[in-house]
Amino acid sequence: MTELLQQVRVIDPVSEIDGLFDVLIADGYIQAVTSHICDISSDTQIRDCQGLVLGTGLVDLYSHSGEPGFEERETLLSLLQAAAAGGFTRVNILPDTSPAIDNPALVAQLQQKREGQGGNFSPPSPLSSPLPLLHLWGAITLDVAGKQMTELADLASAGVVGFTDGKPLENLALVRGVLEYLQPLGKPVAFWPSDRQLTANGVIREGSDALRFGLPPIPASAETTAIAALLELVATIGTPVHIMRVSTARSVELIALAKAAGLPITASTTWMHLLLDTKAVKSYNTSLHLDPPLGNLPDVAALRAGVRAGVIDAIAIDHTPYSYEEKVQAFAEAPAGAIGLELALPLLWQYLVETGEFTALELWRALSSSPAECLGQKVSAIVPDQPAEVTLFDPQQTWKVERKSLYTLSQNTPWLGQQLKGHVVQIWC
Repeated sequence: MTELLQQVRVIDPVSEIDGLFDVLIADGYIQAVTSHICDISSDTQIRDCQGLVLGTGLVDLYSHSGEPGFEERETLLSLLQAAAAGGFTRVNILPDTSPAIDNPALVAQLQQKREGQGGNFSPPSPLSSPLPLLHLWGAITLDVAGKQMTELADLASAGVVGFTDGKPLENLALVRGVLEYLQPLGKPVAFWPSDRQLTANGVIREGSDALRFGLPPIPASAETTAIAALLELVATIGTPVHIMRVSTARSVELIALAKAAGLPITASTTWMHLLLDTKAVKSYNTSLHLDPPLGNLPDVAALRAGVRAGVIDAIAIDHTPYSYEEKVQAFAEAPAGAIGLELALPLLWQYLVETGEFTALELWRALSSSPAECLGQKVSAIVPDQPAEVTLFDPQQTWKVERKSLYTLSQNTPWLGQQLKGHVVQIWC
């Protein structure tokens, strides 16, 4: 099919373009991007795209899948459908499934399932879009238990995108060994720095709101001391590292200093940590129980400034589905995490771009080209002769977040039942 998108707003962080263009897409490639395209074939489908945004495909650095092991929370199919509905063309799954993604056989099995060779992916993806590309993080330790290193070289050969447990690794001798072993493999490695002894049984960031709501606190030092230790190892060994789930102002400072000193690090925060602070926990909605917890107001301000400045390279979704029964508990007892693949772009656009705090390019870069770069990948620019890996977004379309409007199987989000502005029209990938 040949499609002409007329007068669409092109946001391309690769080429640093934000402007109105006609875009011609044919046979999966961008054919032309100019102010006006008049010479087209008779079978070209013409779409009036005034008011719509066409951006490079969104890339989610890390999210959780229920499958294998917890298919009642999320299947690979429902996750990919949700990602497509949220504008993502690439999704990277954390290895904490059951069984964990810690051996080449499971990597091959999941890759075959995505390709339709080992399972049923015949149901159409949302909006007649293709399903996003699925990549798998390989576990650093067996069963993501933090004790015994996996066969990292075998997993690398099997095609994992990189290595992480997605959980804190507190054995620094093990972390050092991993950094030394991974150096020649050339695969990204991501760590979530968190001192679980300092975290203890806390569920909210330490501060006045923690006292007001009567919830056990987590000090910022639970994150910052772990980051400082990791940075020392990186400075000693030199293996590039990605720091996941940055959530405090002091962490942003430490990362900025490390980057200024030339350490080979990248970093990400999650979309909810950019939008909400501890005051939101007043509702005791268990979908606001996150790990790391939401920050105080200065943390949110520092994270936003860090993303804009490039100190925080990328915004991750960290989509974490749970069943209704798992989340209907006391706040402190409910498992930590919330869904987000279908919600992140509309909410970030509404509260960061439309308010003028972020430019459209700044937000799109943090959701698209920058997360790809953290993985050693690239996204295609929206220029002629490049593959069409793009997202068409309507920032003005309104919709209600409810079961029938979500592709994900789980509903653990604080925005359930609310009206949102901004909806993805289609992806190409």
